[in-house]
Amino acid sequence: MSSYDHNAGLCGKPLGNPCPTTPPSSGSPASAAVTPPTQAKKKAIQVWKIALIMAAGLVIPLTIMLVCCYHHWKKHVKETTEEYNSGENLAERTETRDSAGLERSVGLEFFNKKRQVFNIDELLRASAETMGKGNLGRMYKATLESGHVLAVKRLKDMNGTSKEEFIQQTHLLGKLRHENLVEIISFYYAKDEKLIIYEYVNSGSLFDLLHGNRGVGRIPLNWSRRLSIVKGVARGLTYLHQSLPSHKVPHANLKSSNVLVQIHDDDDNNSYHPKLTDFGFQPLLTSPNSAQKLAASKSPEFSKGKKKLTHKADVYCFGLLLLEIITGKMAGDDEDDLSEWVRSVVSNSWSTDVLDLEILATRRGHEEMLKLTEIALECTAAEPERRPTMGEVLRRIEEFQVVDDDESD
Repeated sequence: MSSYDHNAGLCGKPLGNPCPTTPPSSGSPASAAVTPPTQAKKKAIQVWKIALIMAAGLVIPLTIMLVCCYHHWKKHVKETTEEYNSGENLAERTETRDSAGLERSVGLEFFNKKRQVFNIDELLRASAETMGKGNLGRMYKATLESGHVLAVKRLKDMNGTSKEEFIQQTHLLGKLRHENLVEIISFYYAKDEKLIIYEYVNSGSLFDLLHGNRGVGRIPLNWSRRLSIVKGVARGLTYLHQSLPSHKVPHANLKSSNVLVQIHDDDDNNSYHPKLTDFGFQPLLTSPNSAQKLAASKSPEFSKGKKKLTHKADVYCFGLLLLEIITGKMAGDDEDDLSEWVRSVVSNSWSTDVLDLEILATRRGHEEMLKLTEIALECTAAEPERRPTMGEVLRRIEEFQVVDDDESD
């Protein structure tokens, strides 16, 4: 008897009974080969996921870039509007929107009692027109309702300065009196807003006189007028050095754009009267990078890492100013280029090739021009100890005589 007996449904080779053909189960490999839609769908989803991730990787940085561009554009529009819109008052130009929150304990203190007195409310109501924008802040022409005109500088990068230090330094500067300095009338202090109020000088800067409108129709700045300006600047800077012995660099921001020149309506060459502005703020700049905004930072000792400057940095800036006046060339971001260029020209022999064409045509004064060039090169010596003091520079410059020009007027 066989173990397969009585099992009619059994099949296979041992019984000689072939098994019938049946469809394979869904889990078999053959099934996967015949019906692929499920796996294909999964692959498609994975491809979409990868595409979305790649798209997000592109869109997010692009969005950030567009947002940054938008904010930069808004800032540019705001600054441009502020610069050219003269219909606003001073309160709208600053963070001082009203007088309710002003620090009455400071108020407006006037250094010259002979000048017209006004209160903070009158100042904030004054119409404001942008005069210029410098490294230390923006300057406004403010016209009071009485018609009195002032110059108001809105300082920046000084929020780290304490109230006591700001008041002390401003008092020191406000007491200075010299015909070649722009007079400080008053000031305003708040935690986030600091204003310096100057006398208004109705004129342009030395930079404008030297470099403005160099084309057809330009009124040349002749030698006698340039020498008058040089003498006035030297007198004003020497006075600062004598009056501010506690300041390591009394001016610290001397450059042609910070020399205002009053021009009177007569033919006298001495009517070109310079006044220094933007002086004395170095002690109020507390941030490490703020000192780089001053002209004194162009001195070789600063670029070599010597952060503790002396009054000889002012002498260096004065030397650059002399070269700018003599050559008519701009002192750019790298002022060493101007002094090195002059040195290269005069290294073999003293030549008039360094002189501005506007003064080269003058029949008299070439000798004094070259002597002044020599002083300028001494002032721009790389080593501070080799530079003369401003007292010595002034003494030598005062020996030059201002004479009328015959051909350059």
